[in-house]
Amino acid sequence: MLKTRIITAVVLLSILLPALMAEAAWPFALLTLVLIGAAGWEWSRLNQLPGVGAWLIGALVALGSAWAWWSGWIGYTPGVVWVLALLVWVLGGALALRRGVSAWPATPRGLRMAGGVLLLWLAWLAIAESHARGLNFLMSVFCLVWAADIAAYFGGRAWGRRKLAPTISPGKSWAGVYTGMAGVVLLALGWIAFDRSGGTDSASLYTVLLDRAGWLGLLLGCLFLAAMSVVGDLFESLVKRSAGAKDSSALLPGHGGVLDRIDALLSVFPLALALVLT
Repeated sequence: MLKTRIITAVVLLSILLPALMAEAAWPFALLTLVLIGAAGWEWSRLNQLPGVGAWLIGALVALGSAWAWWSGWIGYTPGVVWVLALLVWVLGGALALRRGVSAWPATPRGLRMAGGVLLLWLAWLAIAESHARGLNFLMSVFCLVWAADIAAYFGGRAWGRRKLAPTISPGKSWAGVYTGMAGVVLLALGWIAFDRSGGTDSASLYTVLLDRAGWLGLLLGCLFLAAMSVVGDLFESLVKRSAGAKDSSALLPGHGGVLDRIDALLSVFPLALALVLT
């Protein structure tokens, strides 16, 4: 299993890194279109629409994202889109988690399909918009999710006695949430110092938050995004658990599916853009 995970990671990095480093925007945009389309296919299968229906949902997500790209939205996305993302994730995410695993399959399938398409489209648009703002900004958002996850893992192992959502994700604890938040705050401070040293192609998310809202705004923004990374993770776990699935698919050998790798990114990227562009 470890060998398979390593091989898959190496293959993915060999594709991702050249796309990230390319001067043109299209290689990264095209790669992420393929991935978000695959995530749409996984979403459909997890919500009782397999076969041709799953392919159609995946295609709809990819085509909707391609339409936004072709229409020139990247870099010029209307602010109302990010307000919508904020409302959907904060209110909709809270409602879904509050209702729990058993209530999810009872939600009309058409609503679940539409919701999945919307969330994936918003995520792709936010990732593409972040890439347009510069590699430093893009990576600062990616690393926020990774720092929160790593800090939560070690904090949960050390102090995780009180479980966060045992019926959805038994491994998560409140201690993990708090240490994840602390990890993000420390990351932000370090990244701001890096930005001020010069040599970056753009301001990071943290520098933008600091410039817009001051130190208190930076702190609150980091805590909010760290918390919403947990919401994104829990939401995908809820959908998988309701479907009786361990992974969203087997598309990434040793790693599960695309949704398994981007669950927290789905919430964090659009909300990061909401904080800096509205």
